[in-house]
Amino acid sequence: MNRWMIWTILSSLLNVAMVLLLAPLFQGILRKITARIQSRQGPPIWQPYFDLLKLLGKEDIESGETPAMQRFAAYLALATVLTLACLVPMGRAVPLNGAGDVILLIYLLTLSGICTLMAGLAAGSTYSLLGVSREMMSMITLEPLLVIVLVAGALHVRSLRLEPVLSGSVYQTAGTPWSGVILLGVMLLAFQAFVQRVPFDISEAETELMEGPLVEYSGPKLALFKYAHMAKLIIYSALFASLFMPWGSHLVFPIGWLLFWTKVFGLVVLVSVVAATHARYRVDQAIRYFAGLLVAATAGLVLATYGY
Repeated sequence: MNRWMIWTILSSLLNVAMVLLLAPLFQGILRKITARIQSRQGPPIWQPYFDLLKLLGKEDIESGETPAMQRFAAYLALATVLTLACLVPMGRAVPLNGAGDVILLIYLLTLSGICTLMAGLAAGSTYSLLGVSREMMSMITLEPLLVIVLVAGALHVRSLRLEPVLSGSVYQTAGTPWSGVILLGVMLLAFQAFVQRVPFDISEAETELMEGPLVEYSGPKLALFKYAHMAKLIIYSALFASLFMPWGSHLVFPIGWLLFWTKVFGLVVLVSVVAATHARYRVDQAIRYFAGLLVAATAGLVLATYGY
């Protein structure tokens, strides 16, 4: 085993470990900030760890008629997110840079959402099916936004490789990066929806749909879905920081690494503030909102095509 392979394995394990360890912590920070803004005490920061341990310790009750898809979706959801952790820079170079490209990244990001659809469809509950329909409508209008941003970055660097694209590529243009400015605005306005937090948690909507697609889940499988949902906040924050805030990424370890997690923490605070100060959108409001962002993103892609 050569040195490059050892570095790849260790870097991948480090990214996965950081996502698994910090995802519940950031969820706890999000809850605490939200509570403070709303003049509440709120749960302790460590509460998400306790919640996950409690769910994992419960009996995994299944019947003989439980669909295989309902079992498989929970494991696939977390596995997809952890695979993404190996394809995204987290203060260091992309661990699996040579094993994939932007197209694979797009597929895995989409697959993480499809897992929720699979779970809701397999459950067959009225609430889960309604949550699935909302999730599907959101994905159709929301996922193209991130695809456009990644494609625009690939156009600027004329490559589909992960390392150059996820290194501030949307700003790598001659002159004023108009496409980068537009896409930055689009991603900022859509970031809350990508991480499925208020006001865009319309597919779960606890007060309306009782967790939506996951209403029929409990125990360890629910823990896996919850873990994947928490980890998405880190994955999308890492993508945002890599695409639009790449400064300091080439500094020596651990300075660049610590700077990256500072950026992620800042995005978590931003998500918390928005979630605490906004009411949930209706489905039709969210779709119109995403459609407007899609028009703006398309304009940014056209400018990127011409090098602006």
